[in-house]
Amino acid sequence: MNAWPEHNAKAHFSDLLNTCINEGPQLLMRHGEEVAVLVPVAEWRRLSSAARPSPKELLLSDAGRVDLDLPVRKAARRRPVTGL
Repeated sequence: MNAWPEHNAKAHFSDLLNTCINEGPQLLMRHGEEVAVLVPVAEWRRLSSAARPSPKELLLSDAGRVDLDLPVRKAARRRPVTGL
């Protein structure tokens, strides 16, 4: 994976894009720090489909919920109140 400083990525975007398509993911740098990765769309789709949702996403989504058949509860029987 090649590292591209921000100013080179801007100046040579076509080269960056072609390198990504032909060689795979490309790392983008800003002020010497890794900030992003440019990935071919086929690789992105493969990674996205293989990704598992976080517990937070599972709890907030409707996709994983099912209707549970819970048994009906009988009326509660209470003891009679005796001499207070």
